[in-house]
Amino acid sequence: MGKRYQWLGYWGLDQAQEFAKTLQILFPHIQNNYQLQILNNNENISGTIAYFGETLLETKAGNPRVINFAASGVNNTADSWIKIDEDYLILGRDTFGRVLSYWTQINQGIWFSSHCQLLLPLLSSPRVNLTALHNYTCFSYFPTPLTPIKEISAINAGEEVVFSCLNNQLTHSKKIIHQWQSLPKTFNEEKEAIPQLQTLLKRSVENQLQGINNEPVGICLSGGLDSSIIAALLVKLGVKVRAYTLEFEKDNLSEYPYAEMVAKHLNIPLVKVSITPEKIKKHLIKAVRALDLPFGDGVTLPLYLLYQTASQETEMIFNGENGDQLFAGWTNKPIIAANIYQFQHPEYQKDFTEQYLQTFHHLYGYEKRIFTSEIYNQLLLNEPREAIQSSLDKEFSTDLLDRLRRATLMLKGAQNIQPRATYLSNENGLWVRSPFCDIDLTQWTFQTSENLFLQQSCEKYILKKSVESWLPSEIVWRKKRGMGVPLTSWCLNSLWLTLGSWLNPTVLKAEGRFLDHLPLQLILGQISGHLRGRRIGEILWLLLIWEVWRVKVLGEDKAKVSLLNPFYIPSPVWQKYANIRANYF
Repeated sequence: MGKRYQWLGYWGLDQAQEFAKTLQILFPHIQNNYQLQILNNNENISGTIAYFGETLLETKAGNPRVINFAASGVNNTADSWIKIDEDYLILGRDTFGRVLSYWTQINQGIWFSSHCQLLLPLLSSPRVNLTALHNYTCFSYFPTPLTPIKEISAINAGEEVVFSCLNNQLTHSKKIIHQWQSLPKTFNEEKEAIPQLQTLLKRSVENQLQGINNEPVGICLSGGLDSSIIAALLVKLGVKVRAYTLEFEKDNLSEYPYAEMVAKHLNIPLVKVSITPEKIKKHLIKAVRALDLPFGDGVTLPLYLLYQTASQETEMIFNGENGDQLFAGWTNKPIIAANIYQFQHPEYQKDFTEQYLQTFHHLYGYEKRIFTSEIYNQLLLNEPREAIQSSLDKEFSTDLLDRLRRATLMLKGAQNIQPRATYLSNENGLWVRSPFCDIDLTQWTFQTSENLFLQQSCEKYILKKSVESWLPSEIVWRKKRGMGVPLTSWCLNSLWLTLGSWLNPTVLKAEGRFLDHLPLQLILGQISGHLRGRRIGEILWLLLIWEVWRVKVLGEDKAKVSLLNPFYIPSPVWQKYANIRANYF
């Protein structure tokens, strides 16, 4: 089963005649395994695009010509698109952000692609974008339009970038095509909202059933509410379903029993994908390459292994992603509580943007303690705030939950969760279908009173009421908990020497971006006392993914490990030292 969603194109005033030759020089491994399509060819501007692997696309003739790509493989849908006319090129991206699109300008030509890695060989000396790297340490992903490479830009979800040629000069401008925003509250009562929501949920799954005959489809079943709803609806609609769930070694808070409960209730087979540190070490480099960009969430590599397992039995995988974003899920509760407290105690008022940044729980605010002085002096410390400012814009939100849901849709959804799912499926030759990424369903949530989303301490209330007859009550009404990837346990034990290979002081010093002893200082609590427990593993993992990417994808040199590597000393010794230091010094 081949990879999907890979293309590389050119549009501009020069180099087009050499396009095929360029492909053969830069990508000798592909040989003739691509299809060429002429986009336009006149005396002023010419363009060509190459498709790699098993890309399914829909081309609409006319003026302009339109090429659509969909992560789901469903016809008449477009997650990313290219529009071509004699005078302009338009690159666009759907507002849910499922398929990424990149571009770079070289001389008088625009090169564009589905993958940042396909543009890298075109650059004679790609430079790391320090602003983007700073954002990565704050969010664990690279917020668009930034990418890790200074010369390469990404298209924002819900936007088009228009390239034109005037007086033999290329220019570009952006056009917003969709905004998530508050709408007049049509649904205020539970009894009228429930049947509306049930219909929308069923319709959203039905719309994703194109191309499914008698073959089984997969479902990423975490045991949480959202994926369980999708599984239940697939069964109701007569689809053969195989569920796949993760189980972590020695995990005291395993979600597997809940996934098993759902599978038994729906009478569908459940495949347990066991995740061990040994598997993580074995697939680390391959997974980082497959994801194109660094995605620093700890669940990413386990999901890669789940998709790999599913691809052996199906070509299509469903998920419950975007449910939390639509229905104001659990990640919003701390900031809601903070705002209620501040309303009652205005003397403790805090900046809302600052509060939202803190929900990522990474390295925002610690820049001076993590970057070298040379890098720190080049950073604009306000940049992470600017990266999320438009998503929190009050102009589009009349109440707090709408504001938070707009932000999570634009940030954690469109810039992290959705493109990550597409890359994971792409690498394993799967179509990925996300029924909660449905425009009608999403618009409905912005027409619904916030009182139906959060009632006392119960989040996603109206969703739970709507599906309580479809699933066991233990699934519907249990408290939400994020997927508990045991990163700290892995990093401080089984992965300790792996960290030592990538994060030792010699390597970091040669790189020149992070302080030499950053990982050790993190473990010893010298960066902040707030960064402890699970946060230690999350940050070590985030740094590890960056180091693997910059060496194995970007091609930067990696220094040899010195014999004075502190990772040669077992982590329990360092932890004991930290306790002694805290108690006696």
